[in-house]
Amino acid sequence: MSEFRDVMSTRDLEEGAMKKVNVDGREILVARIGGRYYAADSRCPHLGGDLSKGELKSTIVTCPRHHSEFDLGDGHVVRWTDWSGIIQSVSRLFKAPHPLKTHELKIEGERILVRLGD
Repeated sequence: MSEFRDVMSTRDLEEGAMKKVNVDGREILVARIGGRYYAADSRCPHLGGDLSKGELKSTIVTCPRHHSEFDLGDGHVVRWTDWSGIIQSVSRLFKAPHPLKTHELKIEGERILVRLGD
Protein backbone atom coordinates (compact mmCIF):
# COMPACT_ATOMS: atom_id res chain seq x y z
CA MET A 1 0.00 0.00 0.00
CA SER A 2 1.26 3.49 -0.80
CA GLU A 3 2.24 5.99 1.84
CA PHE A 4 0.57 9.30 2.64
CA ARG A 5 1.76 12.30 0.61
CA ASP A 6 1.69 15.89 1.85
CA VAL A 7 -0.42 17.82 -0.68
CA MET A 8 -1.24 21.22 0.85
CA SER A 9 -1.95 23.28 3.92
CA THR A 10 -5.44 23.40 5.40
CA ARG A 11 -5.11 27.19 5.01
CA ASP A 12 -4.97 26.74 1.22
CA LEU A 13 -8.54 25.43 1.03
CA GLU A 14 -11.53 27.50 2.09
CA GLU A 15 -14.77 25.96 3.35
CA GLY A 16 -16.92 24.76 0.43
CA ALA A 17 -14.00 24.86 -2.01
CA MET A 18 -12.08 22.28 -3.99
CA LYS A 19 -8.64 22.31 -5.57
CA LYS A 20 -6.75 20.04 -7.97
CA VAL A 21 -3.30 18.87 -6.88
CA ASN A 22 -0.73 16.60 -8.48
CA VAL A 23 0.24 13.58 -6.40
CA ASP A 24 2.83 11.22 -7.88
CA GLY A 25 1.75 12.20 -11.40
CA ARG A 26 -1.99 11.81 -10.72
CA GLU A 27 -4.51 14.64 -10.67
CA ILE A 28 -6.32 14.55 -7.32
CA LEU A 29 -9.26 16.69 -6.23
CA VAL A 30 -9.18 17.83 -2.59
CA ALA A 31 -12.32 19.42 -1.12
CA ARG A 32 -13.35 20.93 2.22
CA ILE A 33 -17.02 20.56 3.13
CA GLY A 34 -18.55 21.07 6.56
CA GLY A 35 -15.10 21.19 8.15
CA ARG A 36 -14.20 17.76 6.69
CA TYR A 37 -11.75 17.06 3.90
CA TYR A 38 -12.16 14.69 0.94
CA ALA A 39 -9.85 13.41 -1.80
CA ALA A 40 -10.78 11.78 -5.11
CA ASP A 41 -9.51 11.48 -8.67
CA SER A 42 -9.93 14.80 -10.44
CA ARG A 43 -10.95 13.18 -13.74
CA CYS A 44 -14.56 12.13 -14.23
CA PRO A 45 -14.84 8.37 -14.87
CA HIS A 46 -17.42 9.07 -17.61
CA LEU A 47 -15.39 10.90 -20.25
CA GLY A 48 -12.50 12.40 -18.30
CA GLY A 49 -13.83 15.89 -17.56
CA ASP A 50 -11.80 17.92 -15.06
CA LEU A 51 -13.94 17.82 -11.89
CA SER A 52 -11.99 20.71 -10.35
CA LYS A 53 -13.70 22.93 -12.95
CA GLY A 54 -17.11 21.55 -12.05
CA GLU A 55 -19.59 22.55 -9.38
CA LEU A 56 -19.52 21.52 -5.72
CA LYS A 57 -22.72 21.40 -3.66
CA SER A 58 -22.34 19.79 -0.27
CA THR A 59 -20.33 16.60 -0.97
CA ILE A 60 -21.64 16.28 -4.55
CA VAL A 61 -19.26 17.26 -7.36
CA THR A 62 -20.70 17.80 -10.86
CA CYS A 63 -18.61 17.25 -13.99
CA PRO A 64 -18.48 20.31 -16.24
CA ARG A 65 -18.67 18.15 -19.41
CA HIS A 66 -21.76 15.97 -19.15
CA HIS A 67 -23.01 16.90 -15.67
CA SER A 68 -22.33 13.50 -14.13
CA GLU A 69 -22.51 13.75 -10.32
CA PHE A 70 -20.51 11.91 -7.67
CA ASP A 71 -20.51 11.92 -3.89
CA LEU A 72 -17.02 12.70 -2.58
CA GLY A 73 -17.79 10.77 0.61
CA ASP A 74 -17.53 7.40 -1.09
CA GLY A 75 -17.42 8.11 -4.83
CA HIS A 76 -20.85 6.66 -5.63
CA VAL A 77 -22.63 7.84 -8.76
CA VAL A 78 -25.48 10.24 -7.99
CA ARG A 79 -26.24 10.85 -11.69
CA TRP A 80 -24.30 9.44 -14.65
CA THR A 81 -25.17 12.24 -17.11
CA ASP A 82 -27.89 14.80 -17.60
CA TRP A 83 -28.91 13.09 -20.81
CA SER A 84 -32.34 11.50 -20.99
CA GLY A 85 -34.37 9.04 -23.02
CA ILE A 86 -32.76 7.08 -25.83
CA ILE A 87 -29.51 9.06 -25.69
CA GLN A 88 -28.98 8.06 -22.07
CA SER A 89 -29.85 4.41 -22.80
CA VAL A 90 -27.42 4.21 -25.72
CA SER A 91 -24.65 5.98 -23.80
CA ARG A 92 -24.90 3.40 -21.00
CA LEU A 93 -24.21 0.65 -23.55
CA PHE A 94 -20.87 2.24 -24.41
CA LYS A 95 -19.84 3.46 -20.97
CA ALA A 96 -21.63 1.93 -18.00
CA PRO A 97 -21.76 4.04 -14.83
CA HIS A 98 -18.99 3.44 -12.34
CA PRO A 99 -17.94 5.32 -9.20
CA LEU A 100 -15.36 8.02 -8.76
CA LYS A 101 -12.17 6.74 -7.14
CA THR A 102 -11.76 8.25 -3.68
CA HIS A 103 -8.58 8.32 -1.60
CA GLU A 104 -7.76 8.14 2.09
CA LEU A 105 -6.94 11.51 3.59
CA LYS A 106 -5.72 12.66 6.98
CA ILE A 107 -4.82 15.94 8.65
CA GLU A 108 -1.59 16.35 10.62
CA GLY A 109 -1.38 19.77 12.20
CA GLU A 110 -2.18 22.12 9.33
CA ARG A 111 -1.06 19.70 6.59
CA ILE A 112 -3.39 17.65 4.35
CA LEU A 113 -2.01 14.22 3.50
CA VAL A 114 -3.44 11.83 0.89
CA ARG A 115 -2.80 8.14 0.29
CA LEU A 116 -3.51 7.06 -3.26
CA GLY A 117 -5.46 3.86 -3.76
CA ASP A 118 -5.01 1.61 -6.77
